[in-house]
Amino acid sequence: MRRFLFIISMLACATCAQPEDPASAAPDVGGAVSLPAPEEASPADERPPVVFLGTSLTAGLGLLSDDDSYVARLAELADSAGLPFRAVNASVSGETSAGGLRRLDWVLRQPLAVLVLELGANDGLRGHDPDMLEDNLRTIIDRTRARHPGSRVVIAGMQAPTNLGKAYTDRFRAIFPTVAEATGSALIPFLLEGVAGVPELNQDDRIHPTAEGHELVARNVWAVLEGVLQELESR
Repeated sequence: MRRFLFIISMLACATCAQPEDPASAAPDVGGAVSLPAPEEASPADERPPVVFLGTSLTAGLGLLSDDDSYVARLAELADSAGLPFRAVNASVSGETSAGGLRRLDWVLRQPLAVLVLELGANDGLRGHDPDMLEDNLRTIIDRTRARHPGSRVVIAGMQAPTNLGKAYTDRFRAIFPTVAEATGSALIPFLLEGVAGVPELNQDDRIHPTAEGHELVARNVWAVLEGVLQELESR
């Protein structure tokens, strides 16, 4: 029931998302964490760079501090586990998979060991063609690996609003495991597991997690990312 209420609230707040701007290339728009220019990266920093390409869910929209985002929480978990990484948040509020693809060449100028790909939520809110979403995700992964051979990809699964019909929601949900299997990427089954539809873990818009919600999202991501980082360390 909570999941159903969450999905309905997502549809009601769809207009809250920023309109997609084909010319946009600045990752600090709409609450995203600023992406440093490549020359700003310290050559002495040997931690593997993990780049997060996503929507407002990853940008941390509505939080009082970037330190409350799940990306920051993940960095803390990684430090505690002895698997530190350098987090680069290239997420933009309102981003679709097409928008992420348009920005990709700019994002890939950064050093990159792991790409955490969190795109699709806004495609679902807007009822975009699932086939196009799948093609965009595959293209993003292919281009990432071409630019950064040996890099790993983690895909964050998402779900579509139920009012779009069972055929659409089933097709949408299946995209993420399908792409993960086809591309050899790691999969987070559902980014918002345990958070979606829980009022106390979401902001007033009932879409974006609170700081406490981001803590749970971080655990969902860490359950997958930890193994990827361990594999990188063992190389």
